[in-house]
Amino acid sequence: MTDGAVTEAAHVLVAADKFKGSLTAVEVAERVTAGLRLVAPEVTVEALPVADGGDGTVAAAVAAGFERREVRVTGPLGDELTAAYALREGTAVVEMAEASGLQHLPEGVFAPLTAGTYGSGELLRAALDAGARTIVFGVGGSATTDGGAGMLAALGGRFLDAGGQPVGPGGGGLRDLATVDLSGLDPRIAETDIVLASDVDNPLTGPKGAAAVYGPQKGASPGDVSTLDAALAHYANVLEESVGAKAAESALAPGAGAAGGIGYGALVGLAASFRPGIEVMLDVLGFGLALSRATLVITGEGSLDEQTLHGKAPAGVAAAARAKNIEVIAVCGRLALRPEALGRAGIRRAYALTDLEPDPARCMAEAGPLLERMSANIARDFLV
Repeated sequence: MTDGAVTEAAHVLVAADKFKGSLTAVEVAERVTAGLRLVAPEVTVEALPVADGGDGTVAAAVAAGFERREVRVTGPLGDELTAAYALREGTAVVEMAEASGLQHLPEGVFAPLTAGTYGSGELLRAALDAGARTIVFGVGGSATTDGGAGMLAALGGRFLDAGGQPVGPGGGGLRDLATVDLSGLDPRIAETDIVLASDVDNPLTGPKGAAAVYGPQKGASPGDVSTLDAALAHYANVLEESVGAKAAESALAPGAGAAGGIGYGALVGLAASFRPGIEVMLDVLGFGLALSRATLVITGEGSLDEQTLHGKAPAGVAAAARAKNIEVIAVCGRLALRPEALGRAGIRRAYALTDLEPDPARCMAEAGPLLERMSANIARDFLV
């Protein structure tokens, strides 16, 4: 053993997020477990895949024992697709990317002005139909910048132009918005505890808002960004006329700008409460109980960088483990944090796939076998 001391009763908890583009969180856990057992077959390894509210959140819930439910919904471009949510004992985990995510756009095709969130509302309605009275609404990875108007329309809200007709889909359609009527929202919403789970705390508009920060990732040109930002500001003003000062306050609230502003729609229309996604998901997944059994925690994600430190899954896992004085190791595809930054986050040491395979393309293509090899190295350093 070269790095750490672990007792004979070692119990390793693998609580890592996905390696985006290479491995799901479940696959990461499987590969890490396989690598550890190559070197230390006697060590107990417990897998608890985690997510921070973005894509992969439903899969993490299912891995933790939730039931996967599928439903046909409207995709971001208006076509029909199959989306999933997770359900257990009256609690649903709904991932907006399942219905309105970038992964549903054809390769190379973006629709920054017209992509909508109607399907996310249909997914929430399906969870209500299934009896959910607590909904964790994970937002991230969206193809949309419509402020959640599409989602609210699917749940009974009305968004009309000056002629009394529904406005067009997407953020671009909000330019024509004249009146909003939320009186027809599904009454079950008022009886449901809805938690907005996100790893970003951006406001709705402005230089740090939904359009400016995330619009370019969805294909928005500088002109599109200006159009969308103005449309979202107009949307908030019209909503204020309908529901009062809460609409203006919510536009500035942390999380309002999440996932193209769907966070704002959830805060205003669904009376959702905002919590950092990883905190919510650790609670939902039963992380605290799993952590109580652990003597070593392995976390990680595809890229460990500055964003990791601001609400991403590995930072949340490390903070919880550090509070219990449990050592944390991180695995990743790419490492862009210095040792001192890792230390401040509660991570003892990070292992990167690029240390084994410097070529990024090969590293992603061979991520599974490389992660097994790397995990065997972790076992040599910390478990034998």
